[in-house]
Amino acid sequence: MGTSTGRTAIVTGASSGIGRAIALRLGAAGIQVFVAGRRAAALADTVAAVVAGGGTATAVAADLRDLSAIERLVDRATADTGRLDVMVNNAGVSYRGTLADGDLDQWREMLEINVLAMAVGSRAAVRAMRACGAEGHIVNISSSATRLESPGFYGATKTAADAITASLRRELENDTIRVVNIVPGATATNLARHHPEVVLGLATAVGQDIEPTDGLFTDRALEQVANAAGPALAHPDDVARAVLFAITQPIQLNISEITVQPARRPPARS
Repeated sequence: MGTSTGRTAIVTGASSGIGRAIALRLGAAGIQVFVAGRRAAALADTVAAVVAGGGTATAVAADLRDLSAIERLVDRATADTGRLDVMVNNAGVSYRGTLADGDLDQWREMLEINVLAMAVGSRAAVRAMRACGAEGHIVNISSSATRLESPGFYGATKTAADAITASLRRELENDTIRVVNIVPGATATNLARHHPEVVLGLATAVGQDIEPTDGLFTDRALEQVANAAGPALAHPDDVARAVLFAITQPIQLNISEITVQPARRPPARS
């Protein structure tokens, strides 16, 4: 793996789940991390965890539906450190529901965060990386929902994001910037906060007794289910290790995509 000390990274959606795990991995590798998300208190916890692991982190609370906030985030990181080397577009939202009866506000939020925020973040990162001459990496977190025959509206937004990622990778072939697509399979993440019935079904299948609070599951509860599921459910750190692997390869190598999935399918829900 390459040297990471002295590099700067941004991780969106770092309040919990995969984003938090990525921030911890990058911080432990000596990368100065800027973590972004809507929940200021949770971001502060992520920063504290990075620092406890020997790293350096800064929290920037932002609603990524405000696209100008993403550009300000990139400006903040480059102003504070003089550079940007890694941009991890991890923030994402997922709502269940049929297309025939879908909620327009939920569709709009998924489009704004899963597609537009990722595209604007990537564009801002390219400009910042070029300005400082970085050998940079843009890492977009996709979803195995894009592999389904009928992915629903969420899967459609992630499919659009995949297409943008592939186009950007092609555009930057002659730059010193690589573009990586990470595709998590079944993983215990904060996306499960929008699907309490799925989490409860899985918890029952693996013999865990958990309950949501105000419709949400804590990170501890999700980790409890993930540990009980064993090889049937990936851990957020599995995805984080894939990200670290990709960004520490020589810039001459293009790691275009990594799929991270559990060894076994999740147990059937009763």
